[in-house]
Amino acid sequence: MTLTLEAPPEPLRLPPATQRWLRMGPWYAMFPMDFALAAIREHTRPGDAVLDPFMGRGTTLAAATALGRNAAGVEINPIAWLYARTKTDPATARDVLRRLEEIEALARTTTVPEMPEFFSWAFCPDVLRFLTAARTHLRWKDRKVDRTLMAFILVDLHGKDKDALSNQMRQTKSMGPDYSVRWWKERDMTPRQKDAGELLRGKIRWRYHHGLPDTNAKAKAVLGDSTRDLGKTRAAGPFRLLLTSPPYCGVINYNYDQWIRRWMLGGPAHPTYSSGEWQDRFEGQVAYRRLLERTFNSAATAALLTPDARVLVRTDAREFTLNTTIDVLRTAFPNKQLRQLHQPFSNPTQTHLFGDKDQKPGEVDLLLEP
Repeated sequence: MTLTLEAPPEPLRLPPATQRWLRMGPWYAMFPMDFALAAIREHTRPGDAVLDPFMGRGTTLAAATALGRNAAGVEINPIAWLYARTKTDPATARDVLRRLEEIEALARTTTVPEMPEFFSWAFCPDVLRFLTAARTHLRWKDRKVDRTLMAFILVDLHGKDKDALSNQMRQTKSMGPDYSVRWWKERDMTPRQKDAGELLRGKIRWRYHHGLPDTNAKAKAVLGDSTRDLGKTRAAGPFRLLLTSPPYCGVINYNYDQWIRRWMLGGPAHPTYSSGEWQDRFEGQVAYRRLLERTFNSAATAALLTPDARVLVRTDAREFTLNTTIDVLRTAFPNKQLRQLHQPFSNPTQTHLFGDKDQKPGEVDLLLEP
């Protein structure tokens, strides 16, 4: 059986401030915001709660709160978690700009430690001093204003030369240091002098131009492991909809592919394949199945969902990932009926932009309902 999301009765008109905050945070293989908005509108009512066990950069949470639904999610990657927390609960512009001035002052007396060659080619000396000061002094896990400022830094930590803090790079994905240095050297492309504070002030003022997101709904974003920490979302529930997209087996390594931003949050100054369990490319099929089983079984058995809750999962159409996800969902929710809809890719995927030209089979939406 196939799933079709019913067309909304009228066009969705979100306030300008909400629209501007919804899509904050570049991320590789992002969960589509329009899909999340449509799914939440169809399967919930205002005041309901939505759960996302694989929260990513918080697309489900941001969409839910924009529509007047409460939401909660869990994310193991600190970069994605930081985006999610910021877009659903940002500090005020005044506080962020004041904190930016404080970091600028600290940067003037900051000494940059010895760094790999990559950093002297990626950032001009003044920007590197600023980044070092921010990396040292921003308590992004504990303070809303520090978290919000760090989110702005991460968004434009690297990207197009004229728009970002770095030399010419991609914004979504961190490129390898050896490749990057060779590319810059071949073009004699040393980093231009930039004023980090002025660049960020422009980004901050643009984001806050229409104010803060217009919603009374609440979102709880948990930095943790979905196989163990779903219970921490309980206070935001019970949930009428579980909407998520688990990582696809063997496709993306969010640890390696975001290594520059992970450095900014205190990580090593070089790419690493993994930062711990569930933080690699999910190449092992046994471990991948265990990740899904533990997460969805926890959602089903921890009394997090309402009796009439729906479960909507977007997954990879490749045989192993799809069949494993279907099997796990049917086992975790035996009293719900499963329907599916194949979603072929109509446009080139992000992996295509990074050199992977193979034809992709697309994605599948799996809906379980009473």
